[in-house]
Amino acid sequence: MVSVSNISVQFGGESLFDHVSFIINDKDRIGLVGKNGAGKSTLLKIIKGSQKGEEGEIIVPEGQTIGYLPQEMEIKSRQSVIEEASMAFTGMVEMEKYSIQAKVDRVLSGLGFAREEFSRSMSEFSSGWQMRVEIAKILLRQPDLILLDEPTNHLDIEAIEWLENFLVQYKGAVILVSHDRTFLDNVTTRTIEITMGKIYDYKSNYSGYVEMREERMENQLATYENQQRQIKQVERFIERFRSKNTKSKQVQSRIKMLEKMDVVEIEATDGSSIHFRFPPAPHSGKIVLEGKHIIKDYPQKRVLHGLDFSVIKGERIAFVGRNGEGKTTLSKIIAGVLEYTGELKKGHNVVIGYYAQDQSDHLDPDLTVFKTIDEIAVGDIRPRIKGILGGFLFSGDDIEKKVKVLSGGERSRLSIAKLLLEPANLLILDEPTNHLDMRSKDILKSALLQYSGTLIIVSHDRDFLQGLTNRVFEFRDGRIKEYIGDIYDYLEQRKIRQLSELEKNTAAGNSGNLENVSDNKVSYEKKKEWERELRKLRTQISRSENEIERLENEIKILEGKLAEPHKHQNGIRDGSLNKAYEEMKSRLTSEMGTWEALHNELERLS
Repeated sequence: MVSVSNISVQFGGESLFDHVSFIINDKDRIGLVGKNGAGKSTLLKIIKGSQKGEEGEIIVPEGQTIGYLPQEMEIKSRQSVIEEASMAFTGMVEMEKYSIQAKVDRVLSGLGFAREEFSRSMSEFSSGWQMRVEIAKILLRQPDLILLDEPTNHLDIEAIEWLENFLVQYKGAVILVSHDRTFLDNVTTRTIEITMGKIYDYKSNYSGYVEMREERMENQLATYENQQRQIKQVERFIERFRSKNTKSKQVQSRIKMLEKMDVVEIEATDGSSIHFRFPPAPHSGKIVLEGKHIIKDYPQKRVLHGLDFSVIKGERIAFVGRNGEGKTTLSKIIAGVLEYTGELKKGHNVVIGYYAQDQSDHLDPDLTVFKTIDEIAVGDIRPRIKGILGGFLFSGDDIEKKVKVLSGGERSRLSIAKLLLEPANLLILDEPTNHLDMRSKDILKSALLQYSGTLIIVSHDRDFLQGLTNRVFEFRDGRIKEYIGDIYDYLEQRKIRQLSELEKNTAAGNSGNLENVSDNKVSYEKKKEWERELRKLRTQISRSENEIERLENEIKILEGKLAEPHKHQNGIRDGSLNKAYEEMKSRLTSEMGTWEALHNELERLS
């Protein structure tokens, strides 16, 4: 048990934390949430001991250990991957060499490393893959408390789900900072929100927290409004009787009452978020793309092994699979920024809009926000530049900021804004949600749902992908396999909710104790199956409700026609209107029965 006791921190003249206290229990799974700048990362550093609060203390029982993964870190290791991961056991009691090797193998494999990569130097890997080794070292040390700051930034879907399974079964306590709603929902059972220097503790995962927070805000507003009415009544009394000697005692009493009153404060909710819609997509031919025997070689290996595929107008395709399997490579080939061998045909009048994973790195650091857009805006779009920038939270003096002083999130927003300058009928988006908070991700998803063109999207954010695509390309071993449906349809079709089939060498022994599959895993699988059934039922209920609404509208239209026989004589005379009316009513009755049965099943499962 770790105690966070009366921690206070000032930042920029304001309280980041104001005497914050809470207990971290031995097996807690805590999601730490709050808007950007609320102090989530700072609190993790204080708990780890790498930063001090101005007041208060962190009380860690003697002998307890803490593992900490920051958002970013500079790694300069020249050791091999397996040598670096094995550093987790440095200083520990000598263990059997084979036992150590087996544990390291299991964790590295679970985090996405192929066995042939174990012997490669750390310096050959990107920073994201190097961070995976840091995650591996923390898991292998098995500290009593694990602190992870945005760990999913460095992982693909397979590795994320492996890590979920590991953390659910982990023997110690875990605190997570993440913008991945699904990851938080699947791992955490407690949510601590940081807002206005205070914390609010909820015994729930993220989705439950959102509902309870809404209820708390409503109660807070009602309390605030009641108190404000009381204050106004007292102030009116004071003002009315201040000059009357006979009421002086009552006046003074009420003045003191106001002075002693603890004024209820309303939390300053951050209502700012990007808001925009993509321009209407220009007309294109039915076949948007056709690839034949697409091959891509890099010096180290062949990434794409003769791909054959086609993309039809209006399709929405998700690229998924392990990092390094070719998702970004094929995206670049389609966008025309990477050479290849094979044949790639673009359909008639196909106009591509491309957002690269590192798109923000290609912005000119010495240009201002306004100049970045102004340089490429032409024609009718020019008068709308400030409006577009305002939609992406750049207004006032912000538009004169130079790109080099922008945060990662601001650069991402500016890069997405550039996509609006030229209408496209094929959007290719490679990890567009990196650095975006949950609100902004929701707005981007809403805009994409309304987008009228063809969409290809690379993402490891399952909540973001859900319902956004109708086809999935899984990349593996240089090839692609196609699935119909969205990301959860894909996961269910493959029967790999944890994607364990994608990593044959991570079957048994992926549990949090690194030894064997425990009863917890069985419980976890049952929980995931239950969640799948709930999600499926809710989708069916939503479809049924839409059908009921459609049928009710049809019936109203028919009733209107039947009420005006002089306008619809033929339909009434030959009985077609009455027949259609009765058929619609029958279908409505049947659909209502379906809706009721689905709700009964939902209540039973819930």
